Amino acid sequence: MTIEKPVGRSAAEDELKVGAPKVWAAGVPGVTHSMIPALTGMGVGRAAKGLLAMNQKDGFDCMSCAWEDPTERKTFEFCENGAKALTWEATPLTVPTSFWSEHSIDDLLTKDEYWLGMQGRLVEPVYKPAGKSHYQPIGWDDAFALIAKKLNSLDSPDEAAFYTSGRTPNETAFVYQLFARAFGTNNLPDCSNMCHESTGTAMSEVIGVGKATIVYSDFEKADLIIIMGQNPGTNHPRMLTVLEEAKRAGAEIVAVNPLLEAGLIRYKNPQKVGGIIGRGTGIADQYLQIRLGGDMALMQAISKRVLDAEDANPGTVLDHDFLEKHCEGLAEFREHLADLDEEAVLTATGLTSAEIDELAARYVKADKVIITWAMGLTQHKRAVPTIKEIINLLLLRGNMGKPGAGASPIRGHSNVQGDRTMGIWEKMPPAFLDALQREFGFDPPREEGVDAVNGIRAMRDGRIKVWFALGGNLVGAISDTGVSEDAIQQLELSVQVSTKLNRSHAVIGEEALILPTMGRSEIDIQADGEQFVSVEDTVAAVHASYPKLTPVAPNLLSEVSIVTRLARAVLDDKYGIDWAGFERNYDTIRDRIARVVPGFDDYNRKVRQDDGFMLPHGPRDSRTFPTPTGKAIITVNDLEALTVPPGRLLLQTVRSHDQFNTTTYSLNDRYRGVKKGRHVVFVNADDLSELGFADGDIVDIHSEFADGVDRVAKRFRIISYPTAKGCAAAYFPEANVLVPLDATAEGSNTPASKSVVVRFERAG
Repeated sequence: MTIEKPVGRSAAEDELKVGAPKVWAAGVPGVTHSMIPALTGMGVGRAAKGLLAMNQKDGFDCMSCAWEDPTERKTFEFCENGAKALTWEATPLTVPTSFWSEHSIDDLLTKDEYWLGMQGRLVEPVYKPAGKSHYQPIGWDDAFALIAKKLNSLDSPDEAAFYTSGRTPNETAFVYQLFARAFGTNNLPDCSNMCHESTGTAMSEVIGVGKATIVYSDFEKADLIIIMGQNPGTNHPRMLTVLEEAKRAGAEIVAVNPLLEAGLIRYKNPQKVGGIIGRGTGIADQYLQIRLGGDMALMQAISKRVLDAEDANPGTVLDHDFLEKHCEGLAEFREHLADLDEEAVLTATGLTSAEIDELAARYVKADKVIITWAMGLTQHKRAVPTIKEIINLLLLRGNMGKPGAGASPIRGHSNVQGDRTMGIWEKMPPAFLDALQREFGFDPPREEGVDAVNGIRAMRDGRIKVWFALGGNLVGAISDTGVSEDAIQQLELSVQVSTKLNRSHAVIGEEALILPTMGRSEIDIQADGEQFVSVEDTVAAVHASYPKLTPVAPNLLSEVSIVTRLARAVLDDKYGIDWAGFERNYDTIRDRIARVVPGFDDYNRKVRQDDGFMLPHGPRDSRTFPTPTGKAIITVNDLEALTVPPGRLLLQTVRSHDQFNTTTYSLNDRYRGVKKGRHVVFVNADDLSELGFADGDIVDIHSEFADGVDRVAKRFRIISYPTAKGCAAAYFPEANVLVPLDATAEGSNTPASKSVVVRFERAG
């Protein structure tokens, strides 16, 4: 059986241009590549009003990432990708009614993500009836009635699932999960299932909280910052300013990444003279180009060196007081690492002992250490134990619960963490469900629902018949493209709430609806006046987001309006929940959140403070750990190195610089030297020579898994690139076809998209 990626190309192969990768990020190009599209895409007035309000205390929260805001805001408190995200969302270009008669579903299926997104904002609900080939306009009331009829006809509420994108604000997320549970299901998959689920799983098990243990100001207090499996220059560029500030305060920085990334080499701050005409700031003092999947071995090797240093100089390396008072499992951990095989470590990491020794020496020397990571660590089979090993290393020297130290997972979506806090999870703990029952007078379902991967399996098997997606692009984000698309097309009804077109509007059920919604930047007027929403960033800080721009069309509804009107249509007055009141005034939602969600007491007052408020966090605030024993758990994890047969490489999926998750802003990747194309694969020059290929060759990429299915991404241009030997990289969603649905992280069920065994074959 062969599965191929079905998406068409945006540009002919002869249009693709490849140059040398950059060795610094931002600077003047960062300004021009953000401002010119903003001015041309939105107009001067709309662009200025939007950009100057982004991430300000009286403005709206950027939709492009969950990076935390500083207490002292700058005038231009946005990055290149933030400006692009606003331009993408706030464009006055809209999809005309004629579009739907001109483009059939089959035609949309031939288009790629870039083309679909470039058609403009969605401004009217549309419906594809069963047996028809086109969407057609439909009124809002008729759309809600249609969904209600279908949902209420199901044999079980569990035949429906309610997916969520991490851009959904707290207020919408709360009423959305309330509706799903009042309807009778815990089928609440979300985008976190595909990114940081491994982080939450690991950290919850060992320290009792699945969130970062630092705050924004800790970076400038750190002695050492270890950046693993992430590319700040593209994915959260505002982090570069914080790293620059940390370097100037004396911190050392170590980058651990198979690919050389410009933002981790040097940063030219465009808001400073030195960043415009000078060399900028060097970021990484040490750059470890680790083999894919080798991070767990590296962490164990560093921990063993720390323990050896303690044995050589007893009482001088480990934080014995912290370990005795707050941790358990040290003796077992010591015993386990005593037999760590150095050769196995070197094979797994692709590093030398000298490189590992250097990092270990930096760690032992530093009093305050932050380890920060992203999806480069979370999307492996052994992602959960890898993150547990990060926590092990931090605990050994008490690098948790003190200024300048801690664990710092960096979330990608702007409110993915807040959505989970609000109850968007298929397995919320009993305490949350009990609080929901006390507040609203009904007993929520207690059975575990489906996550994203299990949702696809349930669609494939006919167990889920209705899929309602509040934002996002599941089709583009999920693994095993062919299998997943076939599963989604088995649905009886698919519903997508969106601002712009993406592939999830073309890969649909027998019936399908698109419901257009306002963006976060657009003013939301309800019966009781102008409304605002709130979000939680990656360090558990909650703050208000005040929209500033006029909506691009009068017929758009806010996400809150869509959810509450849907709830009224489906549930009527069941349980006496005042859905209409929620829509009139979002303060009423926050009042209910305050009585259900821990840490949100007095929500309406606290969220109106200039800087919002921090949620309580035991490990960070008081070195208290809400685990079963009340202590942080140092864990024992068996090292399993990935085996790669001769003639094969390990491939990871990555995103380009002009990309936000599956949204493609352009066909360029400036920092990696790619223009006008995305069907490329980055390969180490030595590997190319050994495999008999050369830079510029066109190949088909085949993945190899035990299920025997031949998954292939066809006609990719090889680019010789400074990546770790034995490793390769290609963009998602184009390479998602290579990852089997069942290839997931142990314990979190996150797609293992960062360690795919592949072979190349010359394209015909």
